[in-house]
Amino acid sequence: MPAAPAWMRWLPAFYVAGILAIEPLTPVQWPVSFLLIALPVIAAFAHGPAAVAAITVFAIVFEGILAGTPCCAGRPVSYVWDRHYVTAYVCTALVGVLGTILAAHRVRRERTLATVRFVAEIAQRVLLSPVPHRIGPIQVETLYLSAVAEARIGGDLYEAVPTTYGLRLVIGDVRGKGLLAVETAATLLGAFREAAHDEPDLAAVARRAERSMNRRAARLAGSDMGERFVTAVFAEIPRRHVVRIVNCGHPPPLLIRADSVTELEAGDPAPPLNLGMLVTDTYRIDEYPFGPGDQLLLYTDGVTEARNADGVFYPLRQRVLSWGPLPPRELLDRLHHDLLDYSHNRLHDDTAALAVLHLPD
Repeated sequence: MPAAPAWMRWLPAFYVAGILAIEPLTPVQWPVSFLLIALPVIAAFAHGPAAVAAITVFAIVFEGILAGTPCCAGRPVSYVWDRHYVTAYVCTALVGVLGTILAAHRVRRERTLATVRFVAEIAQRVLLSPVPHRIGPIQVETLYLSAVAEARIGGDLYEAVPTTYGLRLVIGDVRGKGLLAVETAATLLGAFREAAHDEPDLAAVARRAERSMNRRAARLAGSDMGERFVTAVFAEIPRRHVVRIVNCGHPPPLLIRADSVTELEAGDPAPPLNLGMLVTDTYRIDEYPFGPGDQLLLYTDGVTEARNADGVFYPLRQRVLSWGPLPPRELLDRLHHDLLDYSHNRLHDDTAALAVLHLPD
């Protein structure tokens, strides 16, 4: 369970110090020590129930000390049991009980949230299993950034599978969040992992994924699954110096060379998966040169839809071009930190990226 920030843990002490500072400066008829009534609630934001109960006792005792200290308040010792102060003691005790209950509830919620986040992280790791970092002359690195709100699990996905047809990759983004999105991503990844080995044609891999998505939507008739879709890019790097791409409604990959960064826009992009029934002849393969030193960056729209304080979208191509050629791991690390800086740590969507480098011969 993560600890509260240091300033929040010390806030009760700062509050008491502030009361001590202003108590001698106030008139006799202004019993500033009554402000200690709020101390248990302040403590409840960062401390456990036992600590809040102890702080409540301290507040009551300290109110009595301040009430009976002529040097501080200019009042006789008999004020300790004045009816106004007795009322303050009772109110502090009641607030202390409420603060203790609040602290206990907060601790339970934090423990539950920590457990759910842990389970969500494990589920995400199982879904996105580690990809091989080196397949022949190809180096592969991955990035996943979660825009976690509470314990939300995202539907961004990626995979890299070495096959007899070459290295095959997929990156995708499921519409929506939560468990349904994760189940949909798992369906697509399962279909891709099988089809990547079985199908000699990259378009056939996309068709297999589409059929799996359609079957899943049919099984969940009556839910919003029928309206769900997945944008995806399927890529294939065979043994010769080309890369083949099938784009299903996804942001275009970047082809990074020593002196240029090019968006690989599909000539005739296919619709997102689970929407293929809307058109015929849905999958077209685009082929591009991909030789030693070339790098391919595949990403989800969490990258390009990140915004700065003025609402301007993240200019991915211009950023990558300004950095110059970087190894895959350095490229993704740079992208990671730059996204967080650009958005002021306010990513509104999960982000996944694959960087693939054709190593020099």
